[in-house]
Amino acid sequence: MKIISPSLLSADFLNLGRDCQMLNESEAQWFHLDIMDGVFVPNISYGMPLIKAMRSATEKVIDVHLMIEKPERYIDDFKKLGVDFLTVHAEATVHLHRTLQAIKAAGMKAGVALCPATPLAMVEEVLTDVDMVLLMSVNPGFGGQKFIESTLPKIKKLRTMILNAGSQAIIQVDGGVTLDNCKELFDAGAECLVAGSAVFGSDDPKSTITKMLQ
Repeated sequence: MKIISPSLLSADFLNLGRDCQMLNESEAQWFHLDIMDGVFVPNISYGMPLIKAMRSATEKVIDVHLMIEKPERYIDDFKKLGVDFLTVHAEATVHLHRTLQAIKAAGMKAGVALCPATPLAMVEEVLTDVDMVLLMSVNPGFGGQKFIESTLPKIKKLRTMILNAGSQAIIQVDGGVTLDNCKELFDAGAECLVAGSAVFGSDDPKSTITKMLQ
């Protein structure tokens, strides 16, 4: 399985309709939306109205990555907006298992994310409760950062853990994904790559997406 989920954080906010149409015409399967609260991460991104607009702009999977404290407060809101995948940070919620169960009970796919320095042991006990594990390959909060190389062995280790647990969870990687490293990431065991600057900063975004999937 190979999935490209372009991060709308790198899109042209003055031409979001145009960029959404471009993604609809591309081979990208998902739309990735980063929600930041200025607390869990230093940046603030966008909120509910933009997600609502995105849902109306595409029939593709809406993949929401919450970089916010106490994400459990908003689960029902994201469900009402039509979100497909809702990913929370293991570092940002006190009762991770309860939060993941609430996401699934609401009818969404549940994801758990880990920052670069967070050990995989943080999610070992919930691997059979999630649909996706997101490994951050940069420190969260800003786009355009350089890929952290230690993510590669972490992907391979996580893939083994998932298999040993009998989990069906897929691995998503977010941060510093480029045409130069996407094959290596897929080969390591990732199934979904989030690409922002590499797609929207490209002269031909649709072609870049196609090349990433090859």
